Amino acid sequence: MKNLDYGIIGNCRSAALVSKTGSVEWLCLPHFASPSTFAKILDDEKGGFFSVRPTEEYETEQFYIPRTNILVTKFICASGVFELHDFMPRYRNEDGVYYTPPDIVRYIKHISGSVNVVINFEPKLEYALPNTTIDVEEEYIKAYTTNGEYDSIYLYSSFDKKSIKERLPVTIKKNEYLLLSYNQKLLQQSTNRSYLKHQRTKVYWLNWSDKTTSFKKYENEINRSALTLKLLNYQKSGAILAALTTSLPETIGEVRNWDYRFCWIRDASMVVKIMTQLGHGRIAERYMNFIISLMPDKGEKMQIMYGINGEKNLHEIELDHLAGYEGSKPVRIGNAAYVQKQNDIYGILMDVMLQYFEMFKTTLGNSEDIWTIVRNIVKVVDENWQQPDKGIWEIRSEGKHFTFSKVLCWVAIDRAQKIARLLKRDSYATEWKELEEKIAADIHKNAWSDDKHTFTQSYGSNDLDAAVLLMESYGFIDADDQRYKKTVLAIKKELEHDGLMYRYKNEDDFGEPQSAFTICSFWLINSLYKIGLKDEATRKFETLLSYANHLGLFSEDLDFKTRRLLGNFPQAYSHLAIIETAITLAGDEISKEEQIMKSIRH
Repeated sequence: MKNLDYGIIGNCRSAALVSKTGSVEWLCLPHFASPSTFAKILDDEKGGFFSVRPTEEYETEQFYIPRTNILVTKFICASGVFELHDFMPRYRNEDGVYYTPPDIVRYIKHISGSVNVVINFEPKLEYALPNTTIDVEEEYIKAYTTNGEYDSIYLYSSFDKKSIKERLPVTIKKNEYLLLSYNQKLLQQSTNRSYLKHQRTKVYWLNWSDKTTSFKKYENEINRSALTLKLLNYQKSGAILAALTTSLPETIGEVRNWDYRFCWIRDASMVVKIMTQLGHGRIAERYMNFIISLMPDKGEKMQIMYGINGEKNLHEIELDHLAGYEGSKPVRIGNAAYVQKQNDIYGILMDVMLQYFEMFKTTLGNSEDIWTIVRNIVKVVDENWQQPDKGIWEIRSEGKHFTFSKVLCWVAIDRAQKIARLLKRDSYATEWKELEEKIAADIHKNAWSDDKHTFTQSYGSNDLDAAVLLMESYGFIDADDQRYKKTVLAIKKELEHDGLMYRYKNEDDFGEPQSAFTICSFWLINSLYKIGLKDEATRKFETLLSYANHLGLFSEDLDFKTRRLLGNFPQAYSHLAIIETAITLAGDEISKEEQIMKSIRH
């Protein structure tokens, strides 16, 4: 049985997945949403990969340099030991500008002995659609397409280039390097230069981690999740990806395979809110600029998702030539859900905009832009909250009156009033109060089931939905309200299976869901803790954390029986939920060092 035993490396321009044995098996260059360079994860034969493999028997250990995104794969052989340090350079130059080239550096640290290895450099550019040819030049190895869409990459190395191309053994008896770049390099590359990039990148990540708020409990889990979320942030635009990959299936052999290399307003806003709580306000500033840049005209509606550069048309197509992860087809690029109507996005975005105004200084121009967005959102919510939509789970068939969507419409108007008061626009807050109360009354009347003694998935339905657990988190209802307590316990009873959570159990466009949706298990734990079942919540949290892969990373889904990771990876949703739940269970208690630093800052 295959598991998603991968590490992620990246630099906020692109990112790669590296297997437990040091093979790069997913990479898109020059940025996240580009066609793949290596895609072995989606097709063992055709996808392409980049590995360093000893010619003798070996064992591996894999770990991150603590509090960084530098991944180390240690190879232990009878003849010697070496470490493969994989990273994508990210650091500030002397001029203050970030250096984030579309490069992977594989710095090879010699530990002992002399080890013969074969370097398998097998790029398959442009999703492996055209042929990829490899030529050896004086300075580098060049891989390029010979038909179809033109693309090329360059491999620099301290090893003999002809031996690399012909897959002949080379010997590691000192420090070496491999550098893969989308660009031809202007400066001469060397082992020392790669080591310098390694050290600068290491210092960058250590400094970044040092700025992350530390808590008395679950410090390592919070830090690793924060580092992972940072890697899903596209610095150029401020967009945040839902996940790094496309088409990793929710269930093996089924067709729930989607492209997640886009910026969902919902997912990204949730990430921004939690990262801001951890002290990383720059992410919020860049994201707000992204939102401002893609705001439609006043009469136009906002999409639920955009490309990482603000692209609006995310047309979905299938790549039939790729076998899919463990044969799970189709492999999709693009995402047809971009045309869906999902009314919950307005509340989630408005919640982040309120946080932005409360926590950051901003310019008059930005404030006026955001105030225009606020008023437009209120107008859209007023016109649409009574209409059915596709909901948080992006149901592709007929829309429903989803409870979560209604609650988030209430959140939009509640937060809009608070923003209006902050901006001394009290008359708007007074005007919007009536709409807020009208939505709340409608939810209490139509979302509550007297039969099941719980808030349900949608109006007039007895189906349950894990998203409804978030009613309390967004302030719609108090944790000590009996209706909320009954809802939490009803959802736990009906949707929990063998310690993991379904999103919902009713049939959708593709039948009944077969896997556990990871974030929902964290939502349940959070809710149990808040209604007073603290010991149970803590036990469940620590058990759930044990299902992460060997590096502490989570995908979108888990298999109920085997606990294997399924779905796109690593998943922003899952990691923001780890942080949120860990903070709840830590009782919001920051570490002693953090307390000292806060007192100094203030």
